[in-house]
Amino acid sequence: MSSSALAPPRHVAIVMDGNGRWAKKRFLPRFFGHKAGVDALVKVVQACIDRDIEHLTVFAFSSENWKRPSDEVSGLMGLVLAAVSRYLAKMGAMGVRIRIVGDRDAVSDKLRNAWNEAESTTAHNTKLTLNVAFNYGGRWDIVQACKKALAAGVKPEDMSEAKLSEFMAMSYAPDPDLFIRTGGEVRISNFLLWQVAYTEFVFSDCLWPEFGERELDAAIAAFHERDRRFGGVKDAPVAA
Repeated sequence: MSSSALAPPRHVAIVMDGNGRWAKKRFLPRFFGHKAGVDALVKVVQACIDRDIEHLTVFAFSSENWKRPSDEVSGLMGLVLAAVSRYLAKMGAMGVRIRIVGDRDAVSDKLRNAWNEAESTTAHNTKLTLNVAFNYGGRWDIVQACKKALAAGVKPEDMSEAKLSEFMAMSYAPDPDLFIRTGGEVRISNFLLWQVAYTEFVFSDCLWPEFGERELDAAIAAFHERDRRFGGVKDAPVAA
């Protein structure tokens, strides 16, 4: 059976890596790579809708990215504001629900307000949920979930994987089926550490601004070739 005849992954997570190297190859400042990366994201969002993928989670800015040069960080913040202004109406028309995932305390009120507007404006959309991980880290997510569970009065004897999952930043979404990292690096980089326990990984040498439908289809085809057993054995006899 061809991959196109198989059910698509419900949830795809992407580390959008390679913007800076894309710009460097063209003798451009890194900012232009990030700008091209936003344009690539919009195209991939449409491609996911066309393939009936329910959730797309992208790593836009990690909690470690604050270590980058201040002018690059400032440019990224401005780019987010510009992207919301430029693409919010289009995303809404496409049926995309936008959700921001991460620690909002460190960003400006202006950026926080733009996020709130994006979330409230698209809250009714059902075609695709676009989870934008910004100022996010997998370890932060686990720690904040523990803090929320303690604050909610969860007792040690009542704690379980399922209970802690209720407090994770993306408790509303299924765990990712497919994790894609572009740019040739082969690591998770503190992204969705809790959620990717049984996710299938595809690492692509393609730089993110050049990632499109062909590369997405190749990753989905690789996903369909995997034998997903979730720790069990396929066709094993069921205990009586």
